[in-house]
Amino acid sequence: MITASEPGWQSDGWRRLLAEAVTDPRELLERLDLADDPLMATIDPRNPFPVRVPQPLLARMRRGDPDDPILRQVLASADERADPADFVTDPLGEAAANPVPGLLHKYRGRALLIATGGCAVHCRYCFRRHFPYADNNPGLRGLEPALDHLRRAGDVSEIILSGGDPLLLDDDALARLLARLEAIPSLTRLRIHTRFPVVIPQRLTSALGDLLADSRLRCAFVLHANHARELGDDVEAALEVLRSRRIALLNQTVLLRGVNDSVSALRELSERLFDLGITPYYLHLLDRVRGAAHFEVPEEEARALYDELASGTPGYLVPRLARERPGAPGKSWLPPRW
Repeated sequence: MITASEPGWQSDGWRRLLAEAVTDPRELLERLDLADDPLMATIDPRNPFPVRVPQPLLARMRRGDPDDPILRQVLASADERADPADFVTDPLGEAAANPVPGLLHKYRGRALLIATGGCAVHCRYCFRRHFPYADNNPGLRGLEPALDHLRRAGDVSEIILSGGDPLLLDDDALARLLARLEAIPSLTRLRIHTRFPVVIPQRLTSALGDLLADSRLRCAFVLHANHARELGDDVEAALEVLRSRRIALLNQTVLLRGVNDSVSALRELSERLFDLGITPYYLHLLDRVRGAAHFEVPEEEARALYDELASGTPGYLVPRLARERPGAPGKSWLPPRW
């Protein structure tokens, strides 16, 4: 078992791991003993959405396996050049729900704050890969219009920190942001959507855990893991920071061609999440963002997979199959057809 006393788990160790992330797709394949694999020829050196893979995630990939499910999620390839007409830059219509810079207000009772425009990893299917972060990343000093919007709304009880990844902010910056959110009377819950615990688990510092546990806002972490192999022993060790402070842990997954599009992969993921004290929350159909068409599992096939998963798995291990539709008052849940 990995413990938080080992190298890289110091309070600032995550910064070094972030700085040392692999950004050259050729280097990524070379480090996985795939320099001579045909996969090397599929790399698109002109891709405007760069590769970023931290070492802890790289360490979980299988050497010599061009079909590794983690590698497939992060390697830029020529497949991203495909441009079907129904794959667009804003698949969720977020531009229409962006009243002030840094804030998305799509659903009643909750709103999403763009805490930062950066991420620790660049997932190739990301629905915000074309998002105008330059116009929506005002920083802590420029958030007053967003906070004013929340105060005026009066009925927003849950604030969601997203991005990018909100844990790209250090603990001090998060503390300052949290203090400003706590001063808004209507807010009672804080939800943090993050990939950090999976890709750089060292980010879960004791200081971060204490900050969230001491807040008057009840906190939930929504992690993002798509395959059981993403959840190694280092992730398990890091999550103890949150579990020991009774912070709710949920996971959302995107159904991805060539990554987790089988009942066995989905069931293994749910079992591993349960082992780590994480509730399987959502299984999302792919948001049709330009550059990610090769990941799509058609809805009919997805529903057949889901029916089989639900029929042979305890209900508490079955995430909700969902699709987000622009303008809808919430996510569209696709329950088992039986």
